[in-house]
Amino acid sequence: MNILVTGANGQLGNCLRIAAKDSNDKYIFTDIAEFDIDGTRISRLDITDADQVMKMVKVNGVDVIVNCAAYTNVEEAEDNQNLAELLNSTAVLNLAKAVKVNGGTLIHISTDYVFGKEPYNIPCREDQKGTPTGVYGMTKLHGEQQIAESGVKSLIFRTAWLYSEYGKNFVKTMLNLTATKPELKVVFDQAGTPTYAQDLADAIFKIIENRKMDGNEGIYHYSNEGVCSWFDFTRMIAEYAGNTACDIQPCHSDEFPSKVTRPAYSVLDKTKFKQTFGLKVPYWTDSLKKCIKNIK
Repeated sequence: MNILVTGANGQLGNCLRIAAKDSNDKYIFTDIAEFDIDGTRISRLDITDADQVMKMVKVNGVDVIVNCAAYTNVEEAEDNQNLAELLNSTAVLNLAKAVKVNGGTLIHISTDYVFGKEPYNIPCREDQKGTPTGVYGMTKLHGEQQIAESGVKSLIFRTAWLYSEYGKNFVKTMLNLTATKPELKVVFDQAGTPTYAQDLADAIFKIIENRKMDGNEGIYHYSNEGVCSWFDFTRMIAEYAGNTACDIQPCHSDEFPSKVTRPAYSVLDKTKFKQTFGLKVPYWTDSLKKCIKNIK
């Protein structure tokens, strides 16, 4: 089987490269620039170019596309709606149309930010109506809708609070801040669940490796198990890193003015994922320990 991975230099793309290193399938890793990393060639692919995408899929006989590429800067998306729409929606349609020609499957990564406008305090299910509060969530929801309208065979995985050893993310930022700042304020009125990108990558890899795509098309939620606030998350990051000198205090979201209203509660219900694929989802603190150990 030939699997095309977009956004290979991002958090999830890098983790999927690690997960698939010994696979008998052929993985083609792509990004906007061409380079080598740890002996793996990353090919150039502009997913906003429909003709380029179609050529890549046809020439390589691609059976599955795993789309890890996205415009993910929540703040900047408010001022760059056209670019966010291009990457999170139009480009997704390009991928859907191309792999559909080959009779293949699109595995797409979406977000908890498709929720947020309606107040709720129980974990979000897949059939819950999307009510995004900002451009990022809106364009990611549009991407999901493009996939549905294209008719391509697809699995959409909504995830949340993604972090890893790679790139810029909350864990790496807080590791630095709690090691260098005497005190820190972190919001406690936004609750969700952190997701270790390697756990999600491993799950996607196993689904592909075990050929669990056909017959299981649909939307799934995947984050690590458990619930916490950003304040709780930061406390654990500092504790596991040994950054005990920093005084971390809870605060309200309105103490950090923002262009976008973030979901106050975006815990994802993973029941459907676990029942369908029979995969265990690690608890968030267990995975956080692993990541910090690898970083340090």
